[in-house]
Amino acid sequence: MSDVPVFDAGFIARFEELLAWRRDVRRFRPETLPEPLVTHLLRLAELSPSVGHSQPWRWLRVNDPVQRAAAQASFARCNAEALGDYDGAQAALYARLKLEGLREAPEQFAVFCDHSTRQGHGLGRRSMPEMLDYSVVAAITQFWLAARAHGVGVGWVSILEPGEIAAALRTPPDWKLIAWLCVGYPQEEHADPELVRAGWEAGKGRS
Repeated sequence: MSDVPVFDAGFIARFEELLAWRRDVRRFRPETLPEPLVTHLLRLAELSPSVGHSQPWRWLRVNDPVQRAAAQASFARCNAEALGDYDGAQAALYARLKLEGLREAPEQFAVFCDHSTRQGHGLGRRSMPEMLDYSVVAAITQFWLAARAHGVGVGWVSILEPGEIAAALRTPPDWKLIAWLCVGYPQEEHADPELVRAGWEAGKGRS
C-alpha cells in the first residue's frame, strides 16, 4: 500500500531518544498550556490500543480548587502513612523526596477505567478482565510520550486514596481510578531519573 508510512533510521533514532527522555515530572512551571495543545494530546491518547476496542478510559480534567484540595489532602495522609514503612536513613531520605506536583501543575487529570462499558462487547476480557485497566495504562503511556514530544511534562501520582478521589470527583461506582496526572512544562530537565539523583534507587530504566 502506497500510504503506509516508512519510518527511516533518523525517525527511529529520534523515537528512541523520546523514550529515553520521557520523565516522571514533579516540578512544573506555572504557565498554563495552550488549549489547542491539551485537546491535541487527548486526541492522540484516543489512538491507543484497547482490548476489544473498548476504549474504557475516562479522562476527567480537574480544575476545581476544592477537588484539587481533596487530592492534596489524600496525598498528605497517604504520604504520612508511607513514611512509617521506613526507618533510619531510608525514612529520612523518603521525607526529602519530591513525590508529586499537585500544588504546582497547571493541568491535572484523573484517569479512570470504566468497568461498566459495553463498548467492545466483552471481547478479550472474559478470562482476563484486568485487560480493561491495562488498556487505560496504555492510553496514559501514549499521552505521556505525545506530551514529551511537545515539551510537556507528566507526573503520575499514585500515593492517593482511590475511594476519596472518586468521592471528591463524584464518579460512577463502576469507574476505577488508574492515575492522577500532573501536566505542565517542566521546571528543569535532567538526563537521569529524580529517584536516582536522590539516591533512592539505582534501577536499570528511567522513571
